[in-house]
Amino acid sequence: MSDVTGVTRVTNATGETSSIGETGLTTASGLTDLTADEARRIILRSQGFIGADARKGGVHGMLRRLGAVQLDTISVLARSHELVAYARLGAVGRPKIERAYWHDPAQSFEYWCHAACILPIEHWPLYAFRRRAFRDKRQRWHQVPEGVEKLLDQVRESGPLTTSDVGGAKNGGPWWDWSDSKIGLEWLLDIGELVCTRRVGWRRVYDLAERVVPAELLAENLSDEECVVRLAAIAGRSLGVANRTDLIDFLRLKGRYAAILDEVLLSGAAGLVPVTVTGWPGKKGQGNAWADPAALESEPRGRHRTTLVSPFDSLIWHRGRTERVFGFNYTLELYVPKHKRVHGYFTMPVLAGGRLIGRVDPAREGSTLVARQLSLEPGLSPAKWTDALREALWSAADWVGCDAVRVERTDPPQLLPALNSPTTL
Repeated sequence: MSDVTGVTRVTNATGETSSIGETGLTTASGLTDLTADEARRIILRSQGFIGADARKGGVHGMLRRLGAVQLDTISVLARSHELVAYARLGAVGRPKIERAYWHDPAQSFEYWCHAACILPIEHWPLYAFRRRAFRDKRQRWHQVPEGVEKLLDQVRESGPLTTSDVGGAKNGGPWWDWSDSKIGLEWLLDIGELVCTRRVGWRRVYDLAERVVPAELLAENLSDEECVVRLAAIAGRSLGVANRTDLIDFLRLKGRYAAILDEVLLSGAAGLVPVTVTGWPGKKGQGNAWADPAALESEPRGRHRTTLVSPFDSLIWHRGRTERVFGFNYTLELYVPKHKRVHGYFTMPVLAGGRLIGRVDPAREGSTLVARQLSLEPGLSPAKWTDALREALWSAADWVGCDAVRVERTDPPQLLPALNSPTTL
């Protein structure tokens, strides 16, 4: 018979029960078999691209579903944290996105997850393990200078403030040649004395944690194990289906913290369940991934919008996972010498029909969105996917205020005239 979740319970001759849901077979041992396509659709729903609740709660809701939104200094069409919201929610105005992230009182804060990320403010206690580790190490990229206590006193007396209020961020050399004031402020942020809950002109605004973080969150004192347990659950919900490498990469755990993750996965403390995904690497007869049990309760339904995806989107954070889930071999070439680039400086994947169908290297020239190079994935039909590529380009152009699109190069070449033809989108 079936229960209210649509799962059929089956009892065998020995009295053991298994359950057959819409996403696969769950045995009495707790192992669920998923096809690669089922896993991919679960991942898209968990990442907020499909499903009835995908747009619920706007930018705030999206941040809480994802658990973390990466920040980056590069802005081609828009900043990456804006592109993440655009990919899921559509043409939400960029000022509205910024206000949703940086709200007063604080709804989110910046800290180190996968990288520098915007995180829900309620996650503040969960990063205590990382704040303690920074404090013990007493350095990150730079040695901590003397006199950071004076900086802390200055924020206490005159804050919130930016680096420009304390003499500037740089010594005059390369970007990493930080001033002592910048190093000190960042150190105080790393160890949790200061917090950044908004930016002004892309500059961090530093304030006392005790002034910004709600008192009940400041009062939580979680052990390293408790932090990893709760963060593993968040990463699992965000990713939907993930192997150990994916979870490690999401949280950037290593050493004893990675060992803690292994323990909480095996014990079930993180609330994730073992699954087997067809085609994913692993030992025969054993689970090769972990899943959020809520994600297995129903079949993902619905269609997502066709969109460009930021290189720093959590959908494609781990390049090995991107190839495993989408069959898409992706390298961000902005750090590759120009003469060695294959696809371009800031190549953005194109998501359409539940798959990554190609990639675009975008730029802006006045009110024109320029695709310096556009490539369709090998084996895909240009006739089938031209409209999707055109839609992705024109939708992005409209969102950033461009009224024209120009495509300079395509692979295969026959895409070029079709994509440069007049459009009614």
